[in-house]
Amino acid sequence: MNSETQPTATLEALSHAQRERLIFIEFRLYFLGDIGRQDLMQRFGIAPAVATRDFALYRELFPSNIDFDNKSKSYVIAPTFSPAFKHSAERVLTALSRGFGDGIGGSSEPLLTCELPKVLNQPSMEILASIARAIHQQKIVSIDYTSHSSGFSTREIAPFALVHDGLRWHVRAYDRKRPDFLDFVITRIPRSQLIEEGQVLPHELPSADIQWNRIVELDLVPHPNQEHPEIIENDYGMTDGVLHLKMRAAVAGYVLRQWIVDCSSGHSLQGNEYRLWLRNHLALYGVSSAKFAPGYEFPEV
Repeated sequence: MNSETQPTATLEALSHAQRERLIFIEFRLYFLGDIGRQDLMQRFGIAPAVATRDFALYRELFPSNIDFDNKSKSYVIAPTFSPAFKHSAERVLTALSRGFGDGIGGSSEPLLTCELPKVLNQPSMEILASIARAIHQQKIVSIDYTSHSSGFSTREIAPFALVHDGLRWHVRAYDRKRPDFLDFVITRIPRSQLIEEGQVLPHELPSADIQWNRIVELDLVPHPNQEHPEIIENDYGMTDGVLHLKMRAAVAGYVLRQWIVDCSSGHSLQGNEYRLWLRNHLALYGVSSAKFAPGYEFPEV
């Protein structure tokens, strides 16, 4: 009897397909906190009986990692969970932000709300896992955090999205200490603990985050100091000399900084690194992340 019909007690005896399905079970438990039989069936295009055997096999091999929740009729992460497989930060973040694009049940839909420029940093898997579960399950997380302005502190946050500024991964969350919606650099979080009984309150939900829900429209043009604007137009795929972007106000300043866009009203920043100018700088009015935009000056009130 082959390994597809008879669970075995050793990883070495598993087929490649079976091993991939067990890794997927663990991925969902580790980073989302739950998995149902339908999730496995849709991902790999397998029959219900095969999915049932896969869950039985994972429970046989790693009994301290998985529990069954009778209320939701799904498998959930156990309090004693310890990952049995190695999960790389790059693959995990790609899966969370882009979904699974390969395989029979491949999907390009993200598993979590993510804003994704392409360069990845490497946050701690343990920290990332608890935050990802909190996002997926709408839970509160207790974190230790170190910032330039306030130093070390412990606070409770209600995270709802992952954000990348082109250099670092952040988590967008409501901070009960401030209180306000803020971005937290994940690599500055040395400790995070999901509060199982913690409930996200209405004013802490993503729908209450004005900066997150506001969409700004930015017109980028070749910087007037550039000698060959036609090259920049081609590089950025501009139409009629303009690159029109729409993005969340919460991340606009990060993007403008990463792209080194001159955001001054009179394109006054000097240097060849400023290949672009934000022609409609007034679009940043009221955008909190504009403090990161090169050359932008908040209007006097």
